This record gives sequence, C-alpha cells and structure tokens, in this order.
Amino acid sequence: MTAKINLLDLDRAAMEAFFVTQNEPSYRAHQLLQWLHQYGVTDFDAMSNLSKKLRQKLAEVSEIKQLTPTLDQVAKDGTHKWLLRLEDGNCIETVYIPERTRGTLCVSSQVGCMLTCTFCSTGTQGFSRNLTVGEIIGQVFFAVRALSTDSGHHDRMITNVVMMGMGEPLLNFDNVVSAMSLMMDDLAYGLAKRRVTLSTSGVVPQMYELARVSDVALAVSLHAPNDELRNELVPINRKYPLAELMKACKDHFPADSKRKVTFEYVMLKGVNDTPQCAKQLVRLLEGVPAKVNLIPFNPFPKTNYVCSDEETIYRFQEIVMRSGLQTTVRKTRGEDIDGACGQLVGDFSDRTRRKERFLRDKVVVE
Repeated sequence: MTAKINLLDLDRAAMEAFFVTQNEPSYRAHQLLQWLHQYGVTDFDAMSNLSKKLRQKLAEVSEIKQLTPTLDQVAKDGTHKWLLRLEDGNCIETVYIPERTRGTLCVSSQVGCMLTCTFCSTGTQGFSRNLTVGEIIGQVFFAVRALSTDSGHHDRMITNVVMMGMGEPLLNFDNVVSAMSLMMDDLAYGLAKRRVTLSTSGVVPQMYELARVSDVALAVSLHAPNDELRNELVPINRKYPLAELMKACKDHFPADSKRKVTFEYVMLKGVNDTPQCAKQLVRLLEGVPAKVNLIPFNPFPKTNYVCSDEETIYRFQEIVMRSGLQTTVRKTRGEDIDGACGQLVGDFSDRTRRKERFLRDKVVVE
C-alpha cells in the first residue's frame, strides 16, 4: 500500500501540487489550508465546501498527523512548556512565552541538535534526526489549539514565532523554510515577516541561501567577540569563523533596508563578560546592521558555567550601548520549568551518544 500523505507536511506550493495529482483545481488547496491551519479542522467530513467525493478521496490518500502532548507545564511567570511526542516515539519541547502585548512561540527544528555549543543543555543531549515540515508546523498547529482551549486564558494569542527551540534550523533548511512559509501564509497563520525569527549559530552557506528565498527576521547566536573564545563556546566557528559570519550578516538584508540582525550573547561569568569582551564586540559589529540581546545564562545539570552577576551584565550593556548599538538584556522566562533559553532537552534516542559522554565526563560545579 502507498503511504498516506501527511497534509501538515505541505506548504501552499506543495498543497497545490498535491491537488494537481488528484485532478483538482488549485483553489482546493487554498480551502484545505484554511480548514487545517485557520480553523483547526482535521475531520474531512466537516470540510463543508469540499465535495463528498473529494472528502472521501482525501481520506483514502492523505492524513493529518498531529503531535501528542505528554507533558504540560506552566511556570510561575505564565510561560507554558509542552513535551510533544512524535510518531517514532521521540519527544521535543515547545515553549510559549506570554507578554502584555504579544505571545511568542519557541519552536524546535530538530530532535536534539547536531551542534555542540558548550553552554547549551540541548547541545549536551546529542542528536537523533531532523523534524519534518509537519512536525515543525505541527508545534504551531498544536499550540494555537491548546492555548485557545486553555481555561481562563482564552485571550492568549501567538503573535510571534522564533525558531530558537531544539536544533540548528539551517541544518534542516528545506523543511524549516517550508514551515516558516506556512507561518507567514495568509491562508494559514498570516504572521508578518518581522514576527517570524530564525536563529542560527552561523551556518554561513545556508545564511546566504536563506536571504535568497525568505525574508524572515534573523538572529545569530554569537556569544563571543573573538575566534579563540567562540571556537570554544560555539565549535561551528572553527568551520565558519567570525570574518565569514560577519560578512554574511552584513550582506543579509538589502543595503537600503532598515532591518537589523539580532546578535544573541549569553552572559557567562568570567568567560565572556569582561569590559574587554564588550569593547571587542563593539569592534566586531562595526558596519553591521546590528542589535544586541544579552542573555543571562540559564543553568542546567552538570554544567561548568555560571551566570554573570547583574552588575556585570549591565556594565557590559552600558559599554556596548555607548557605541550606538541597541542593546537589551533578555528577561529570563520559564526558568522554574526548564523552559528558558538553552534549557530545552526533550526526550529522545541519541544516535551520537553525546549525552552519555557528557554525563560520564562532567562534574557538577558546587
């Protein structure tokens, strides 16, 4: 038997192509996208503007695979974290961060992460596989419905999506781009391009390709102002050093655009938080359309890193701001449920055995 097509795997172009194979006009694709993503309808029989014959055909050749929640946690600050089970039994984490004027959903792109950033809990857990389009957009699909039925919180809306969950999005390029196109599609979630952000550790070739095919917002996990330190903290820097990365960032948006790249910088006590590092960061970003987001380090079991103290963080911010760079300090959210930046771990089979080695080799810093 031919495997059924998961309709959540299809962006608009793919959905139109699917209906061509069914000898149906392209506008049927538009109707189905709305039923799925705008109305959350998964029962073909309830799709009233499709003919009975087409509904029967869809039931025969396609399906709608939804993610299953296995854990649902709410932090004291209202941050919501779900552990979502995939069809193969692996689990990923998705986080919703409510604020007064917006609601941000942090979406995963991989089961684990292929990279080994030393300050990130996800990076210590190893890697299993890339997520499909349906598993990426399925996190949005699930969260929209879960929040709309959340008792006492019917006003919670997803206004922003950040590809900052588990994984390096640019190492799952095609699936991530297709999922983001659904996030911005008026027939699906209709988010503005500035409200969908992709965060990368600096996979330079794919950054150029992203600039060519998508106009989402870009964030770069920088975390160090020089190659020697970044090689240690973000090992992909050995392959794509800062000179290459900065050129890709400088070229990312059109020269006449006012858009800026957000540089994420985790604050690690005694590692990258000195006034000298702040001055190096200013020199590094000279000529780059940039804004800086300082992130207090969020601890996880068996890490050797400690968060910079508040005074050090704000001194660092002041030095960078004096250069004219917009510099903010990210407010830590969801820390009590391990839902903060760098704390997502999921539950999955690690085919790299990285987690096993990490637990064997590391000791807890008292």
